[in-house]
Amino acid sequence: MAKKQFLLLASLMLVLSVFLAACSGKDDEKTGEKEPAKGNDNGSEQTEGDDTDAEDASKGLDFPFQVSNKAEPMEDGEMTVAMVTDTPFEGTLNRVFYSGVYDGEILSYFDEGLLDTDGDYLITNNGAAEYEISDDNKTITIKIRDNVKWHDGEPVKASDLLYAYQILGHPDYTGTRYNFMIENVEGMPAYHAGETKEISGIKVSDDEKEISITYTQATPSLLSGIWAVPVPRHHVGDLMTGEVTMEQLESSDKIRVNPIGFGPYKVAKIVPGESVLYERYDEYWRGKPALKTLVLKVVNSASILEALKKGDVDLASIPTDQYENAKGIDNIELLADVDLAYTYIGFKLGKWDKEKKENVTDPNSKLADKRVRQAMWYAMDNETVGKELYHGLRFPATTLIIPVFENFHDSSIEAPSYDPEKAKALLDEAGFKDVDGDGFREDANGKEFVLNFASMSGGEIAEPLAQFYIQNWEDVGIKVQLTDGRLHEFNSFYDMVEADDPKIDIYQAAWGTGSDPDPEGLYGRTAAYNYTRYTSEKNDELLKAGTSEEAFDSEKRKKIYKEWQELMVEDAPVAPTLYRYYLMGVNKRVVNYSIDPGSDLELYQMGVSE
Repeated sequence: MAKKQFLLLASLMLVLSVFLAACSGKDDEKTGEKEPAKGNDNGSEQTEGDDTDAEDASKGLDFPFQVSNKAEPMEDGEMTVAMVTDTPFEGTLNRVFYSGVYDGEILSYFDEGLLDTDGDYLITNNGAAEYEISDDNKTITIKIRDNVKWHDGEPVKASDLLYAYQILGHPDYTGTRYNFMIENVEGMPAYHAGETKEISGIKVSDDEKEISITYTQATPSLLSGIWAVPVPRHHVGDLMTGEVTMEQLESSDKIRVNPIGFGPYKVAKIVPGESVLYERYDEYWRGKPALKTLVLKVVNSASILEALKKGDVDLASIPTDQYENAKGIDNIELLADVDLAYTYIGFKLGKWDKEKKENVTDPNSKLADKRVRQAMWYAMDNETVGKELYHGLRFPATTLIIPVFENFHDSSIEAPSYDPEKAKALLDEAGFKDVDGDGFREDANGKEFVLNFASMSGGEIAEPLAQFYIQNWEDVGIKVQLTDGRLHEFNSFYDMVEADDPKIDIYQAAWGTGSDPDPEGLYGRTAAYNYTRYTSEKNDELLKAGTSEEAFDSEKRKKIYKEWQELMVEDAPVAPTLYRYYLMGVNKRVVNYSIDPGSDLELYQMGVSE
């Protein structure tokens, strides 16, 4: 490694030892990951893995998934959960409209989907509703249980799930969740275009207990990507009758101030951007929750270990760079697992067409030559970052399908890894050479080549880590500078990235992948979350094939996704940097809590023993 890199890494480690800071900006654990455009918003959360696979990556790491306290929960217990972040939460508390992971965390305690999922993130009949799928795999019928009620006592109706689809597909909908599994509903394209007021593929029974959804094409994503989260029409107002407009609905106090769901806890009070007080919902369909009250409050990442140590909070995600110090706290135990997420460097390659609602790649963009993008990937020393900064709890990412999806992640694919000489050779081949002798390369036309790099603020190492990558790129002759000369706060960062701000050429961010391996919601032509604006006909073809009827054959789907992963390594619209473990600190008084997606423990059973 170059001398400059050693010096820069030393400064990073100094910051870590002094400040116990969080990871780079908002991309650590559950911070900063925008929930992707997946239709399976049924309460599952996500994380990441390694350049081999999750099993190999975990060698030497032995973490439990469940708390060791086996006592019975005390009656009327109270508990405090930390939302570990250095920025206020936005407070858009409805599944069809929210986009940030913080709001998703708030939603998880009071809102849930009708269909439960198992350890493989596939829908089951153990939730608030049961389902049946037709022999041709094109129609799903969902039947709601008798005792499922909204927090105001009204029954959850099949038409409430229909309402979610009516919002998601509405011509005025400006959110990011109109994806393949929504568009695939029979009649949805015509409804979305404003040609009809009805969605022909959705039928509701007269007793409001059953809803059937018919799809244009059969797809295996039905089992892992179906939208099953209803919206309480009676509470938020009816868009279809003109009672509210889309704009009024999204900004309504019924969503931002006094939202309701049918989960185990109901919202009692919100301090905007700071905290949420929940109260037990005695009529919860699974049974009476163990806790009487639960508080979710924002805690600064630099303060979270002290808060856990003092017992001010009972449950918190711990930034992985604080792992060594967290191990010494006597009153907590640490749980960890490979996360359904990854961090990445994105290359801006085009714009979002608001009229057509699709991504448009610019063939003349600054980073149009894929050899330059590949070179920047080769230049990044992700292994050192993962080992030295995150104690092995992060490890180099290779492809855009994470190791958690064992059937589809292909560890045999040769993705770029740290190789500055290879990076230099690619840049030479692309014609990017240092013409004026200043140490930085000009572009293929001999013009100055400077890239503006957007990254998020947050922990104390956020800027040093961004500078580490900047130094990596400088070592191969690419001049990179921070956009506006500084890091940007989480919300303003994503505002800029989503708006294709011309001041951004590259950016560092993270994705929670969702529990469906289908990557269309992040990289499809019509995916609003496809922030790089990369498109190609081959990409369209493979993404379509991955959710086609032939993909019900898992071996065929595996082959399709292998080819897609290879394409994304070759075209490199993004450079995945790190897979990771997420780390939870849990007070030893907590009972009935597990991070295992296949656990039989439910949220309403979580409590405290003293």
